Amino acid sequence: MEFKDRGKKKNNGDADTLYFNAFTEDLFSWDNDLNEDANRILEFNGESSFFDGFKELEMDTRIRPHLQRYADFDFTINYEERKISFQRSVRMLKFIDGEKREVTEVRDNIKISRGEENLFIWCLFLAVCQLAIDRDDSYKWVKFIYIDDPVSSLDDNNVIAIASHLAQMLIKANGIVKAVVTSHHILFFNVLCNELKNKKHKQYFLHKPANGSYLLRNTHDTPHFHHVAMLGELKAAMECGSIKTYHFNMLRSILEKTASFFGLNDFGKCIHGVDDEILFERALNLLSHGAYSVYEPLEMTEDTKELFTNILTAFLDRYKFHLPEILQPKQA
Repeated sequence: MEFKDRGKKKNNGDADTLYFNAFTEDLFSWDNDLNEDANRILEFNGESSFFDGFKELEMDTRIRPHLQRYADFDFTINYEERKISFQRSVRMLKFIDGEKREVTEVRDNIKISRGEENLFIWCLFLAVCQLAIDRDDSYKWVKFIYIDDPVSSLDDNNVIAIASHLAQMLIKANGIVKAVVTSHHILFFNVLCNELKNKKHKQYFLHKPANGSYLLRNTHDTPHFHHVAMLGELKAAMECGSIKTYHFNMLRSILEKTASFFGLNDFGKCIHGVDDEILFERALNLLSHGAYSVYEPLEMTEDTKELFTNILTAFLDRYKFHLPEILQPKQA
């Protein structure tokens, strides 16, 4: 929102940013027909300038090619009543003239899932983005596209598909419209970075070192998983002795992810065989269950700091993570 507002100030109050965020999703609401339980309709707020010229532009024909990449349902837009209905073709077996046959039935006015709804709104947004990139008269005002986390409620397959598709669209835009994409979804970030590699797109990693200040670091075209960044922060905190209570939660989270990756049924097996493994596992269980706030980090006692250091060292000795210099904050 700050990005959008600054653009308005530079343009004497006129918008220059087409954005996708929670406000975009809030332009849509469901009428679930609670009385009849039959006709479920997604309504859109036609008062918003986002929908200007939708009927004239035949947006349904522009949305459909995008949606077919991700979903198996179809839709109909009633522009006058500002309503969208959804249909799905269902294949089933039926007895016809005494024989079992496969038939296809179309179910109208269905209620789609939250993830499917997000996909539909995302595809609608992509169709508008394409009009802006093509410099259509209705969207010539767009100088920037700002996209904030478009992958909520989606499975990994769709996250990968959306990231790849978005990257290809941005590459084809070739700077005609500039884009900013923000996300805390690690898979989405990683795929997007890999797709945009060597395409002269800038990529940054927002990192919070132990001193509490956020830093925007260039990734040097190398995307990093969140757990690697967390390990970098834990290692730096260990080396300078600034170990806080919530660091146990972070370490437990990393061990859980490592155990899952290797198919282990218990995070404690990540430190199996090391000296004091029972003590380490109990400490992680106990100290990672506290109500420790990251906003009010508490310093550990010296004994607990030593215990934390021993656990982290044992873990890093067993699993040789590469911790790039970029993720290791310098300590004064």
